[in-house]
Amino acid sequence: MALGNGVLVHGPDHWACAVRDEDGTLQLASGRKPVLLPGIRSPFVRGLARVAEGLAVVPAAGRALPAAQVPYRNRRMLAVFGVGWLLSRAMRSTPLSPLKRELLLASTSIVPLAVVLRGSSVAAYHGAEHVTIGSWEHGEPRGRVHERCGSHLAVPIVASTALGNALAGRLARTREGAMIGRSIAAGAAVGLSIEAFGWMLRNRERPLAKLLASPGSWLQRHFLTSDPSASQIEVAQAALEECLRLEEAPESS
Repeated sequence: MALGNGVLVHGPDHWACAVRDEDGTLQLASGRKPVLLPGIRSPFVRGLARVAEGLAVVPAAGRALPAAQVPYRNRRMLAVFGVGWLLSRAMRSTPLSPLKRELLLASTSIVPLAVVLRGSSVAAYHGAEHVTIGSWEHGEPRGRVHERCGSHLAVPIVASTALGNALAGRLARTREGAMIGRSIAAGAAVGLSIEAFGWMLRNRERPLAKLLASPGSWLQRHFLTSDPSASQIEVAQAALEECLRLEEAPESS
């Protein structure tokens, strides 16, 4: 995860966060990841558990490294979420069919986030994250577009969320029922999308996998990442090396 002033990396069992504070000093913190539902192999559930584990690392890093500009401390990011909520409220009153409305809503939900990230320090650190991790994984210099970036979930999650929300709205008899249905649909959409993402990674050369990944790659090139500086790559490298050190330590095996 790219932060406003650094990078947060996590592996199977540990996390590491490196940031550059206001006076230019590189700060580093690390720890053990929380494990939810260990050993779970059930499709959909395993993906949700891994997402929850990844999200749980963020406040842990924020507590261990107060200088880290984590998302919940970023006013611009909070404003983006507020705009997204207002946008969804407005769109739900449009006279479109449920499926068309939900497709439009899901497709445009990423627009405020993409606009606010473009050219920002978060985008630069996102680029540093991809360059550093991609180069380590492939054993050669890599660019800022990475095949395992969460942006590749864009098509699966838009399609599954729109379909789930449309069904929830059609089947529910009350407004409260529709809200519950959409919440359930959102969880199912994330689980389904992660399974689809895994298939895409295992079948990268298939035409369908390339088609599903292309919007995410486009978003990375034009909005979600930018060319990092040598200083930003140094920060990302420090986070990666610390995480690898912990994962390879004897006590973690």
